[in-house]
Amino acid sequence: MKTLLQFLPCPTPSEWVEAALMKQDLLLIDHANCEKKAASTAMQLMYRHTQKPDLLLKMSHLAREELTHFQQVVKIMSEKNIEYVHLSPSRYAKTLRQLITGNDNQKLVDTLIVGAFIEARSCERFSAIQPFLDKQLRQFYSGLLKSEERHFIDYLELAKRYSDIDIVNRVRKFSEVEEDLICGSDAEFRFHSGKPAKCLAH
Repeated sequence: MKTLLQFLPCPTPSEWVEAALMKQDLLLIDHANCEKKAASTAMQLMYRHTQKPDLLLKMSHLAREELTHFQQVVKIMSEKNIEYVHLSPSRYAKTLRQLITGNDNQKLVDTLIVGAFIEARSCERFSAIQPFLDKQLRQFYSGLLKSEERHFIDYLELAKRYSDIDIVNRVRKFSEVEEDLICGSDAEFRFHSGKPAKCLAH
């Protein structure tokens, strides 16, 4: 976790944790969406980069794990009688992906850097919120920490491997935007939203 926390530009604000505890139904629904999207992203990378066996192996493992997590979240939602309703996505991933640029290889590197940030932030938020949850969710989120940290490491190592230059400057650029997203305010609560605005909407 130490490397992961050093990678992120800031900790999750306490205001987000407080909002998450008050809106656990939205937390779980959006968590399910995030797991589903993470599996989809890994599959897309596999389809686009069939000539990279190390990426194929890591992304296939990641996709299986994310789908397993998705199933686990949906099961918990069912047990808690939480309806899986449609939620609009947060601006977090979309904003980070808007920074992806360059030729095909640079776009791949940038996509991997975005993946590293998403996995790192997810892991950090699981860690931040799990001490305050009920026993079932506390155990579940605690159990996700190692896999999410591994996903972060996989994405970051692949980005370094495929980049023609040191990725430090690109990481710094994404980090600046990520910090603004996390420390800024959002009207809608989501798993990767920033500080809650005064009136939180669904």
